[in-house]
Amino acid sequence: MSEETNVLGTELEPCSMDPTTGYKRDGCCRHVDDDPGRHEVCAVMTAEFLDYSKQKGNDLITPRPELDFPGLEPGDRWCLCLGRWIEALEADVAPPVILEATNESVLDSLYFSTLTEHEYEGETGEDAS
Repeated sequence: MSEETNVLGTELEPCSMDPTTGYKRDGCCRHVDDDPGRHEVCAVMTAEFLDYSKQKGNDLITPRPELDFPGLEPGDRWCLCLGRWIEALEADVAPPVILEATNESVLDSLYFSTLTEHEYEGETGEDAS
């Protein structure tokens, strides 16, 4: 697999290995041609966003062991679908973004300044995942 780039123009960093995220469940928010949801935005979950997503029909809170999905809690990092993050942005509940782990491909739909306005201000090292 070729090296991918984040929105900062540097090498794409992992989003989370605990819980393991990404369309390929390899921890990275990669651009994958056969991913219709475009799981390319690395975001830190908030209670407000998780409730919003559940109301929209995508329950990210409830564990689904049959899908190897542990359920998410506030503070977890997760590769979100680009469209859902934009929806949440418009509803004023967009979760903060980890720029180093967000795929540069989202820049075809979002301004860089929009992402920086929603940049996560906490710990971003791999030990935070």
